[in-house]
Amino acid sequence: MSNKPRFLLLVLDGCGAGELPDAVEFGDGDFAANTLAHTADAVGGLTVTNLQRLGLGNITPIQGVAPEPNAPAAWGRLAEISRGKDTVTGHWEMVGVHTRVAFPTYPQGFPPDVIAAFEQITGRGTLGNYPASGTEIIKILGEEHVRTGSPILYTSADSVFQVAAHEDPAIFGLERLYDVCEKARRMLQDPHHVGRVIARPFVGTDATTFKRTENRRDYPLPAPHDTVLDTLTAAGKHVHAVGKIGEIFGGRGITTSDKTTNNPDHIAAILRFLRGEGAGADADFLFANLEDFDMLYGHRNDPVGFARLLTEFDTAIGEMLPLLHPGDLLAITADHGNDPTTPSTDHSREYAPLLMFGPPVTKPTPLGDRATFGDWGATVSKWLGAPLPALGTPLPDF
Repeated sequence: MSNKPRFLLLVLDGCGAGELPDAVEFGDGDFAANTLAHTADAVGGLTVTNLQRLGLGNITPIQGVAPEPNAPAAWGRLAEISRGKDTVTGHWEMVGVHTRVAFPTYPQGFPPDVIAAFEQITGRGTLGNYPASGTEIIKILGEEHVRTGSPILYTSADSVFQVAAHEDPAIFGLERLYDVCEKARRMLQDPHHVGRVIARPFVGTDATTFKRTENRRDYPLPAPHDTVLDTLTAAGKHVHAVGKIGEIFGGRGITTSDKTTNNPDHIAAILRFLRGEGAGADADFLFANLEDFDMLYGHRNDPVGFARLLTEFDTAIGEMLPLLHPGDLLAITADHGNDPTTPSTDHSREYAPLLMFGPPVTKPTPLGDRATFGDWGATVSKWLGAPLPALGTPLPDF
């Protein structure tokens, strides 16, 4: 096993650890949110043996997860200083981008000038154009889409322009969907600054069989300046992205990617890395997003499914621990909350958990509440010997 310093940052999408002080400014569903704690309460307690031993219960009270004051780990929470509670804002802040002005949202749908420009791109009319659940809107409008070929447009509480269309080329087609989303991304750069354009393909023949597929593709707004990922690659470090990380950053600062689309495949990619297999085997920094917590269970207010996924992730951590090299740090965090027990089905403004462990962590290290998600980028940079970003403070040595 190599002593080379490596850092693995695993983002459990939506797994917040308690409301931020300014949560009330972001919506009724944000007040008193605590994704991890409330999920545990809803199922009578979590079963996460490995994460308990590593100190997950030290971060916030979690039913079934006892505190472990002597855990061989560093633990705490990180506040988000950026104005947002979405995937792009959270990930940007982790790697050095402070978003001072929130991305625009469209609770009344997109304005007529945007719709007109989009219909010029598609050559067809538009269905929808209102905030909706993606699974529900294809049930409501999918049959009309099949009849007319007009794409379904919808948004949410986040800054997203989501386009749903059938994968069958006779109706719309996957490649055509990607093409119109790429063009819409360029259209929505300036002055609109929409955070993400998302292609949402589906299959099926009618409202009872329509089903979204894993061929989703995200087109985010480019980061306004270089991130820690850019700094790392400029310093000759190998950055390996797992899941939608590559899409979130438009490939910038990424050396290699595993473009996996679900938690089991993300975990398999991480295990391949730890076993020294695949394109990212010699990476210095592995950056992964595990979106199923948020996408499948948080947005659908399903704490039972959310809890089950946490148990499955805990099992995966048990597989990862014996594979860590002497110079490895493995960190677990989140990009925002998505409390599945609140009336809202949207993201919640929460602290992100901070849990870091590996052979170099030789003593229990409580870190309290940190000022910014940007501490991750500063810590990764310090650990790998790259220039420190302007945002964030490295976590203390162990």
